[in-house]
Amino acid sequence: MSNNNTIDNCSTCTSAWKNFRHLSKQELQFVNENRFEASFKPGEIIMKQGSPASNALFLSQGMAKVYIEGAKGRDFILSIARPGRMIMGPGAYTTSRHSYTVSAITKVHACFISFDVFRKLVKSNGEFAESMLEDISAKSMRTHQKMVNLSHRKMPGRLAEALIYFADEIFMSDEFEVLLSRQEIGEMTNMAKESVVRILKEFSDSGIIEYDSSRIKIIDKQKLNLILKRG
Repeated sequence: MSNNNTIDNCSTCTSAWKNFRHLSKQELQFVNENRFEASFKPGEIIMKQGSPASNALFLSQGMAKVYIEGAKGRDFILSIARPGRMIMGPGAYTTSRHSYTVSAITKVHACFISFDVFRKLVKSNGEFAESMLEDISAKSMRTHQKMVNLSHRKMPGRLAEALIYFADEIFMSDEFEVLLSRQEIGEMTNMAKESVVRILKEFSDSGIIEYDSSRIKIIDKQKLNLILKRG
């Protein structure tokens, strides 16, 4: 990790959290005066599960994985973090501990803003408070739905969901670089690495995708969505 402030102001940051638009110039300046930046190499831990939680995290560059560290080294990947999104777990208002780990997938430049800043803004700005509540609620709903899907879908449906998630929400393209290893995709879909490899090949043999070690291209998205819906 290295410290190097490169963002002049939150108001001009191209990766600023969209809900900052509800802040006045004075409030935005308050945020800008109470933040710090840091850079991380691929694989470095940005936030550690169980460690004291005192800051919300925003990525200005790069991607990271958000995951729960399970027993016996078995991790569960909740999501992929992109620039412009707030990363703040429930520990901010409950245990004051991080409820998950965030680690860099690519080179990451991150911005940390104290929870105390958010607490003050929530108390003084109702519109900002509502937008923040909506953001946290939406993330909670996605996590709950992910758990339901993993418990009800068969393995092809789980992998189809992951591929569509990558295409529609992370890369915004049906062709993308595979930033996660097959093991990590397994940790995201609750499957063994060998099952991920096998089902990728089945999708490829069926003409649904083309793939190699570094890229995936969705060829028949309609069929992939059908697998997802059938579970």
